[in-house]
Amino acid sequence: MYRKFWKRVLDIVLSGSAVLILSPLFLAIAIWIRLDSKGPAFFRQTRVGVRKSTFDILKFRTMRIDAPKDVPTHLLLRSDRWITRAGRILRRTSLDELPQLLQIFTGKMSIVGPRPALWNQADLIALRDRNGANDVRPGLTGWAQVNGRDALSIAEKACFDGEYAAHVTFGMDLRCMWKTVSTVLTHKGYSEGRPSGRKKRK
Repeated sequence: MYRKFWKRVLDIVLSGSAVLILSPLFLAIAIWIRLDSKGPAFFRQTRVGVRKSTFDILKFRTMRIDAPKDVPTHLLLRSDRWITRAGRILRRTSLDELPQLLQIFTGKMSIVGPRPALWNQADLIALRDRNGANDVRPGLTGWAQVNGRDALSIAEKACFDGEYAAHVTFGMDLRCMWKTVSTVLTHKGYSEGRPSGRKKRK
C-alpha cells in the first residue's frame, strides 16, 4: 500500500510544501547564478527514469556553459576548471538539486529512490535491470547516496539501489531522509572529479 499509494502522497505533500517555503531561496540562487557567470540559471540533462523512460532532470547551473555535456562530474578531468564560483558552494551543499522538488511534485521523481542515471550510463542501467531498481521512480536522494555516494563503484551503487527497490517502505524512506541530512552536512562520499589522468575505479 505504501509503495503504490502513500509514497506518492508523501512526495506531493513534502515537495509542494518545500517549494512554497523555499521559493525566496530559489529566486535568490537563480539571481546569484546569473550574476556570477554567463548563461541560464537552470541546467537540464537527459536522465533515465522509472522503467527506463527518459526525462530532463532540472538543476541549478553550477558549471560554465562550455563544460563537457553528459559526463558525470566526478569522472571529469580537473572538473574544478568548469565549476563556477557559485557552483562550488551550491554543489557542496547540494542546493543545486533543489529544482528537482518541482519534478517530484509532478511525478517525474520521488524524494527517495535510485539517483537517475545519465542516458549513456549503460553499465549502471544494465545492473539496475538485474535487481529491479529501474522499476522504482528515481529519487532526490537514495540508499546508495547515503552509503557512499561518489565513492562507490558502479556495481556497489547498483547493489544499494537494488536493496532499496526490494524494501520500499515508509521506514526505509525515513531512514534515507535522515541519513541524507548527515551526508550533506559532512560531505561524506562527495567527489568533484579526478585530477590529471588518473582514472576513478568502477
